[in-house]
Amino acid sequence: MDKIIINGPCKLSGSVTISKAKNAYLPILAGVLLSNKKITLNEVPNLRDINTMLKLLGNLGVGVKRDGKTIELEPALLNSHEATYDLVKTMRASIFTLGPILTRLHKAKVSLPGGCAIGTRPIDLHLSNLEKMGAKITLEGGYVYAETDGPLQGAHLVLAFPSVGATENLMMAASLAEGQTVIENAALEPEIDDLANFLNAMGGKVSGIGTNRLVIDGVKEFKEVEYTAIGDRIEAATYIMAALATKSSVRVDGFNPKHLDFVINLLKNMGANIEVGADFVQVEPSTLSLAKVDTAPFPGFPTDVQAQMMALVTQVEGSSIITEHIFENRFMHVPELIRLGAKIELKGNTAVIEGGLKLIGAPVMCTDLRASAALIIAALTSHGETEISRVYHLDRGYENLDQKFKKLGANIQRVSEES
Repeated sequence: MDKIIINGPCKLSGSVTISKAKNAYLPILAGVLLSNKKITLNEVPNLRDINTMLKLLGNLGVGVKRDGKTIELEPALLNSHEATYDLVKTMRASIFTLGPILTRLHKAKVSLPGGCAIGTRPIDLHLSNLEKMGAKITLEGGYVYAETDGPLQGAHLVLAFPSVGATENLMMAASLAEGQTVIENAALEPEIDDLANFLNAMGGKVSGIGTNRLVIDGVKEFKEVEYTAIGDRIEAATYIMAALATKSSVRVDGFNPKHLDFVINLLKNMGANIEVGADFVQVEPSTLSLAKVDTAPFPGFPTDVQAQMMALVTQVEGSSIITEHIFENRFMHVPELIRLGAKIELKGNTAVIEGGLKLIGAPVMCTDLRASAALIIAALTSHGETEISRVYHLDRGYENLDQKFKKLGANIQRVSEES
């Protein structure tokens, strides 16, 4: 295992190019299973979660050929309907394969995803709505068994909560169903729009994109396609907050700033000096005021940016308040930030951060993907050496993070744990 060592405080400067979005490419890779034609995906980031999904596709029989960041897939070779536990247990996004396998093969056996460090994330919305489309579903031995008598049937589906995963799974299942499916209270995240655009590029018929009412008319088959996903808004937010925390001048390129409207406006209201372009933001040194943040589904403040925001406000004078409304266990970074000298008090799902205190480098441990990013930001502002272990969490969602920060001037290195 590797660890990351940062000697701070660090001043950053220059530009960083954001990778394509992991959270867009994972459902798109599952969507590949819908087709029997060649699919080419461009600029695919080299991440643990992406590699796990590719291995899962390969185990299902799909031909996978990777040339750098270009991946050619041959889903016509699909010869299995079973997504096994040994792969699904390492990545919850594997559940995205349920809808595509079921609607294409009329049967699926997919392992339940199991536990999640940041919360329960149940899949009941996936299963109950697939049943409304005609699926017969049983749970046995840790697996979801689903089958249909012929094609799935279009249905009117109303989600009890705007679940991103359920919206994506059901959209894919509906794309080969007979008739029309309407998904009400659909999630609004940009990654859902990207999946819908991918399906339409293959010849699908998804309308209502960008709204909470998606209409999917089933088609018989898809056509060959080449596609590139959107830039990663969460990675972009991480670098923006790192620049603000270190009072640095940094340009963040390669994403759509509109996907971060809420975050950028909140930061501007705190006093952040941010210039917004068509596909970049320029961050300048800023003196920030305290913040009050409530996580919410898109277009609100993303739960995936909550930890990074907490690291940022440790550098802001006064008491900032962050309330987590999405996941019940998403404050695991708090004890690690406290190890660096942060003063944070937890009250249920609310954290009160007394900012402006000097952080001192210390050994800390990654607990999940976004908590890891928070520790990187905090370490960049800390005095002395911070040693961050269990960075495999970072590798799930941040491509070449240490190299990107090194290019920006950070004193950062990645070493083997045995070193």
